[in-house]
Amino acid sequence: MRVFVAGATGVIGRRLLPVLTSQGHEVIGLARSYGAAVEVEMLGAVVAEADALDSDALTRVVTDAAPDAVIHLLTAIPAKINPRRMSRDFAQTNRLRTEGTRNLLYAAQQAGAKRIITQGLACIYEPNTWVPATEVTPLWRDPPRQFAPVLAALRTLEQRTRQADGLVLRLGQLYGHGTIYGRHGSFVRQVQAGKIPLIGSGDGTFSFTHVDDAASAIAAALHSHVRGALNIVDDEPAPVREWLPILAELLEAPPPKHIPLALARLTAGAWGLAFMTQLRGADNTLARRTLDWAPHYSSWRQGLAAELAHAAHP
Repeated sequence: MRVFVAGATGVIGRRLLPVLTSQGHEVIGLARSYGAAVEVEMLGAVVAEADALDSDALTRVVTDAAPDAVIHLLTAIPAKINPRRMSRDFAQTNRLRTEGTRNLLYAAQQAGAKRIITQGLACIYEPNTWVPATEVTPLWRDPPRQFAPVLAALRTLEQRTRQADGLVLRLGQLYGHGTIYGRHGSFVRQVQAGKIPLIGSGDGTFSFTHVDDAASAIAAALHSHVRGALNIVDDEPAPVREWLPILAELLEAPPPKHIPLALARLTAGAWGLAFMTQLRGADNTLARRTLDWAPHYSSWRQGLAAELAHAAHP
C-alpha cells in the first residue's frame, strides 16, 4: 500500500514510519523544511515537500504521490505548555486541525486515496463521571475558555474526517520518547522539581497511550474498514491522585504536595484546574474488537516504568 503521512517527523510519525516500511508499505512523508526532509529519508520514507497550510502545494505533492491511504498527524504543540495560555500555545495546531485538515483531505480526494486516518484526542469527553467514555459519549459541552478553541478545532477535524468517510483515532495522554511524559519531557522535569501538585482530591482521570501503541493502532487501522472514531488508549484509566505519586516515585522525586482548588485556580487557571480535576478516562473496547489491536503496554504502570528507567539518575 502507498501511504502518505502528514506529520511524519512528529513524536508519533517518527515511530510510525519504520513500522509501516517494515510491513512492506511504500511510505511518503510530508516535510516542510530541509531538516524534516532529511529526517523523513533517515526514517526510510520518500520525501514530499510542502506546507500543509498551502493548499495548492499540498494538493500537488499528494496527487504526485498517488497514495492509497493518507494519515494526518499534523500538530505544532510546544514542548512546554502554559495552561493559562493554552489557546495561544495551540493556535498553530488549531490551524493545522482546521485549515490543514481541509487542505489535506481535499488533496487526498483529488489523489483518489481510499483510506483516511486522522489523529484526535480522547480527553474531550463530557467530564465529572467515573464511567470511562466510549466513542458515543457526548463531547465536552462547556469546556474552560482556554480549551474551547482546541476543542472547536478537534470537532472540525472530526467532522471533516467523517465527511471524507475516514477514521479518527482519539489518542490518550501520549507518553514515550519526545513527549512531555518522556524521560526529558517538560512534565517529567516539573515532577522532578516538585512543581506538580495534587489539586483538591485529584479526581481528574487520565487515559494514557504510549507512542508505540499509537503507531501500532494506526498501522492496524490501515487494514481495517472501520469509520468514525475509536479510542486508542490503554486498559487502565487512572485518577491523578493515583498515577502522579507513582510517577514521582519512579523519578525519585518529592511526593506531590496537596493544594486547594482555590489556590490552583489562581496559579494554573481554569484549564489547569480542569485538566487535573475533571478529565474523564476513555474505554478502548471498540478499538480492541474492530481493529484486532491491543496496546503493548496495557497499563501506564508498566509503560512509565519501562520508559523512565534510570531517569532519576541521568
